[in-house]
Amino acid sequence: MILKKNPKYDLEKKRTYFIQLGLVLSLLFVIIAFEWKTYDQSLSSLGSLELLDLEEEIIPLTEKELKPPPPPPPPPPKITIVEDDIIIEEELDIEEADTDEEEIIEILEEEEEEEAVLFAVVEDPPIFYSCNRSASREEKQACFQQGVMKHIVDNFEYPAISKEMGISERIIVNFHVGKDGKIINVQVVRGQDKHLKAEALRLVKSIPNLIPAKQRGQAVSCSFTVPISFTLQ
Repeated sequence: MILKKNPKYDLEKKRTYFIQLGLVLSLLFVIIAFEWKTYDQSLSSLGSLELLDLEEEIIPLTEKELKPPPPPPPPPPKITIVEDDIIIEEELDIEEADTDEEEIIEILEEEEEEEAVLFAVVEDPPIFYSCNRSASREEKQACFQQGVMKHIVDNFEYPAISKEMGISERIIVNFHVGKDGKIINVQVVRGQDKHLKAEALRLVKSIPNLIPAKQRGQAVSCSFTVPISFTLQ
């Protein structure tokens, strides 16, 4: 028995069609294969990121300056007068003495300058009224010297300017005890600071009237020299 194909399902009729379709598809794949572009998969450089070291801003701290406490008040000045410092010496030449031009030495016109006897050689030395008038010559000399020192210590005032500048100095003053017992011819014979010199002159000029010296029973003018040491401690 011979089988017959159904004309409706006969593929021989479409053979040419399938061959042409295969050729077209093959040609299309070949064209696509040639035209296909490939790309480098490696990432291109996007540049470098530079990290800058950021310096931390330093804000200066200002500390309020504290004022130091006021210095303690300076110790009270001390004046040193040693008995051995009292010098008995010949009258010095005034022209050679270191005096200040601003110093004014009061000289009374009615009083004539008289020759003074040295304290060391006068027979009867000048004395304070508190001294014993009937004492020996040596005792009177010691009483006079002690009286001069006591008067200077009790009335001493350290000049403020010299004190602030820390100036210490030894001032030597020469003076006469006149025939009437008054202090005259007061002069600085050695010293530099004008304020200390002025204070030394003031102290000596303020010595009260004394019992004058005597030579052969007659009142005479007597010369005396006293060093005053101004010392800050």
